Amino acid sequence: MITDPLFYLVAVPAVILVGLAKGGFGGAISMLGVPLMALTISPVAAAGIMLPILLLMDIVGLFAWRGTYDRALLRLILPASVIGVGLGFLTATMVSANGVRFLVGALCLLFAAHWFVTARHRIAPKAPDKARGFFWGVISGFTSFATHAGGPPFQVYVMPLRLEPPVYAGTTVIFFAVTNALKVIPFFLLGQLSPDNLATSAVLLPLAPLATLGGVWLVKRVDRERFYVVTTALLVPVGLKLVYDSVIGFL
Repeated sequence: MITDPLFYLVAVPAVILVGLAKGGFGGAISMLGVPLMALTISPVAAAGIMLPILLLMDIVGLFAWRGTYDRALLRLILPASVIGVGLGFLTATMVSANGVRFLVGALCLLFAAHWFVTARHRIAPKAPDKARGFFWGVISGFTSFATHAGGPPFQVYVMPLRLEPPVYAGTTVIFFAVTNALKVIPFFLLGQLSPDNLATSAVLLPLAPLATLGGVWLVKRVDRERFYVVTTALLVPVGLKLVYDSVIGFL
C-alpha cells in the first residue's frame, strides 16, 4: 500500500473530482483521476488503483440514475465500446500512454473550442448518426482502457444530441459502468490489480460514494444550458493537463 502523504494530497481531490463526474456532473473531469495520481506514481499504477474506485462509483451512479437513460443510444455505442476495450487490451504493450494522452487532450481542447464558437448556439439538437456513434464509441472504449480517459470521445458524439441532463447523466453512468466492468479481467492479466494497488484503492474507497452522490446533487440543481456550458468548460483544463503531461513524457 502507498504510504507517501504527497500521493494522498493529489489522490483525494482526484477521487472527489472523478466522483462528481461519475455522478453526472462534468463527465470529462473523470479523466483527471489518473493524471493527478500520476504526478507522484506511475500512470500504470494509477490506472490500476482507480479501477476499483470507478467500479464502486458506477454502482452508486447506477442506483441514483436508475431508469433514466437513452436506450437507443446505448444500443449503438455500448457494442462499439466493447470493441474499443478489446483493442486496448490487444495493443496494451504497443501503444504509448503519452500518445494516447496527447490525442485525448487535443480532442478535449478542439471539442471545447468548437462548442463555444458554434455548437453552443445551435437551437435544435444534432440528429443521431449511427456511423459517428459507433466510431466514437470505439474510441471511447479504447481511451478508457488506456488511461480511463473515455469521457471526451463519448462527449464528442453525445453532447451535440442535447439530451436532458438527467438522461445524459443516466446514459453516461450505464455506458461507463459496462465499460469499466469489461476492464477488470484485462487489468488483472496485465498485473495492474496488484495487492499493493488494491490496498491503496481500499483507503480511498470511502470517498467514492460521497463524491458520486455530490455529482448527482449538482446535476439535479443546475439548469440545462448552464449544465452544458460548465461541462464543456471543464474540458479545457483537462485537455491542457493531458497535453502538458504527454509533452513532458515525450521529452
